[in-house]
Amino acid sequence: MSVPDTEFISILGATGSPEATSETKTWSKALPDTLPILGLSDIVIFPGTVTPLLVETAQSIRLIDDVVAGDRFLGLVLQRTAEIENPTPSDLYVFGCAGRVLKMLKFPDGTVRILVEGMRRFRVKEFGSQSPYLTAKIEIQSDIVDDSLELAALMRNAEREFQEVVKLSPTLSEQIKIAALNTEDSGKLADLIAANLNLSLEERQHLLEIPSVRERLTRLLPLLSRELEVLKLGSKIQNEVVTSMSKNQRDFFLREQIRAIQRELGEVEPGAAEAKDLRDLIEANNLPEEAKKVALKELERLQQMPPAVAEYTMTRNYLDWIINLPWSKFTEDKLDLDDAGRILDDQHYGLQKVKDRLLEFLAVIKLKQQIKGPILCLVGPPGVGKTSLGKSVADALGRKFARIALGGMRDEAEIRGHRRTYVGALPGRIIQTLRRVESGNPVILLDELDKVGSDFRGDPSSALLEVLDPAQNNTFTDHYLDIPFDLSRVLFIATANWLDPVHAALRDRLEVIELPSYTASEKLQIARRHLVPRQLEEHGLKKKLVKLPDGTLKILIQDYTREAGVRQLEREIAALTRKAARKIVSRKSLNGPLTIKPEEVKVYLGPAPFTSEIAERIADNGIAIGLAWTPVGGEILFIEATRMPGRGGLILTGSLGDVMKESAHTALSFLRSHAKELNIDFTTYHKNDIHIHVPAGATPKDGPSAGVTLVAALASLLTKRMVRSDICMTGEISLRGRVLRVGGIKEKVLAASRSGLKHVILPDQNRNDWDEVPAEVREKMKAHFVKTISEVIPLALQPLRGK
Repeated sequence: MSVPDTEFISILGATGSPEATSETKTWSKALPDTLPILGLSDIVIFPGTVTPLLVETAQSIRLIDDVVAGDRFLGLVLQRTAEIENPTPSDLYVFGCAGRVLKMLKFPDGTVRILVEGMRRFRVKEFGSQSPYLTAKIEIQSDIVDDSLELAALMRNAEREFQEVVKLSPTLSEQIKIAALNTEDSGKLADLIAANLNLSLEERQHLLEIPSVRERLTRLLPLLSRELEVLKLGSKIQNEVVTSMSKNQRDFFLREQIRAIQRELGEVEPGAAEAKDLRDLIEANNLPEEAKKVALKELERLQQMPPAVAEYTMTRNYLDWIINLPWSKFTEDKLDLDDAGRILDDQHYGLQKVKDRLLEFLAVIKLKQQIKGPILCLVGPPGVGKTSLGKSVADALGRKFARIALGGMRDEAEIRGHRRTYVGALPGRIIQTLRRVESGNPVILLDELDKVGSDFRGDPSSALLEVLDPAQNNTFTDHYLDIPFDLSRVLFIATANWLDPVHAALRDRLEVIELPSYTASEKLQIARRHLVPRQLEEHGLKKKLVKLPDGTLKILIQDYTREAGVRQLEREIAALTRKAARKIVSRKSLNGPLTIKPEEVKVYLGPAPFTSEIAERIADNGIAIGLAWTPVGGEILFIEATRMPGRGGLILTGSLGDVMKESAHTALSFLRSHAKELNIDFTTYHKNDIHIHVPAGATPKDGPSAGVTLVAALASLLTKRMVRSDICMTGEISLRGRVLRVGGIKEKVLAASRSGLKHVILPDQNRNDWDEVPAEVREKMKAHFVKTISEVIPLALQPLRGK
């Protein structure tokens, strides 16, 4: 194996000329049919080129000694794998170049350096002996040349592009350019270009194997164009770098000369005027002592920096942030309780508890001018007005308002900011918001607090602990500013659909105000006062053109929506107004306003997806209606039970959680232990399986509050008495038959009312929660409070037929 030797030409005093010697033609005629084969690891030799090689292995050195002692001819063939020291026939390509050793030098380290001249292409017909080195019978491959105009054009284009490559390439000598200019043979020109072009070994070998000169030049031209483009691009980049460096140096020297001249003339330097303006702003903005000290120190550093330095811009931006923050800018609070109450009532219907709490806050401020703002958290299902309430609070207080969306936030730096060492660092969202509103006591709404995430970049919830703690946020320190900022006068209002995902320590800092679902009458008032006027305005309709009577709105509420809030209701109203707008535009004459009557709603919106009665009437044993609480409001829940031949097993399906499964087992155990009292026959229990299923199987369900419903469904199945269709129930059960307290009573009862149910069974321990249910719902529904399961069954089950 041999490798190219870049130092050998200078050692031997050879020129390294790409041209063949004058004896080439004579030697090529005298080439023997069998040649010793020297494997080349990372070079391809072309006819007509002179190349230095380094020979290191013992087998190859023996080959060179014999060649030099003989006729000096050898075969030069590229190896398929460069790492093999003594290649076998399978490790070599079939095509190679016959060459002649011009000079040889031996070195003390045992290596041999030779200068070889490529002579003719050949193809190996048959490999011979491998000892003491590899030999092969060869067949000379003569160049196939034609006298066509196409070949002449190819040769001329190749020569022109190669001259450009030589001109741009720093590694190709002027001697090669001269050789190319004086080469008239098209085959030799192609080999000269292939030998000196920056190509891969595979591309060089492919060119060596092509005997047709026209095909070889056709293959070379795209490679030449590619190399020329790369060299031009590299030259352009280098020129731009050199120009940029020269310009920067020139600008620096000129700037220094201007400064020296200005000092001699007693004039003020350009940067001094800017520094004076910044100093005046620092003094005028009434910064706290620590912030002022830091700002002045950074200003001194800024004055000593050249504007071209990258840190100059970073320091200038930092000073801008410090100066423009509202350290001492506050809006004056409106302390008129009557006016504030009127604003809240005008913008939101209902929500009396929330309004009372805000008015209490105003009353305390009026009595004591400085008070640390409480952290209110509005919790309720979507669409009940949590976000819009924050803006109403700001209007009632006369403060500026800003909203920060926390949904999907995973980076702690969003709250605390990035440290100034990072490129493109900025303060956190809190500081950015304060600068934008230009007030130190705005109302900031932290929307969707329960949607905050966490990952490898930190936990934003932990960063919010300091922000939302009235005892700590007077010294809130942003990572970018690294100066304490007083947030104690900011009124933070957070919103969430439910509190379970919120960090426990963060939840402890919040004053939670629950926003319930809206009743049908509340939705009617909201639609009449807010939704209909807003949609008419957004669709370019005047009130006198379109009328939506209360009956129409009630149909939308009862038959086209089933939600805790009013978002879907607003979408249905928007659909009606769109269709009304189209009808008005398409009518040729307007004879009074367009009134959409209740019976016409179906024509406009299609069949109603819901009905005012229960979605499914109970028509069989083993079915009971329960109540469930979800983050988006209450829901009714059907529980189905059936019996089939088996071995006394209990099958539970419907994506039930562990707690709900345990409630089912508890219900069955209670019924078995009280079978005699309840008149249930369990003598054939071991011959049957009981299957309990809760529909909507794709939705996970869990919790203990379905215990009472499970008992009713199983009792209905086993006693063959149907559960009443107009009754629903909720409550946890114990093995002793007690009915225990559960949560979410208000939302559950509102869901039952929306579904048209008239009776509800509740735990006796939840009697006080019944008072929280709106009066209009309490009037429509009758509550049955129970302490034990024995009280549930007579209330829930219908009498046996025929009795």
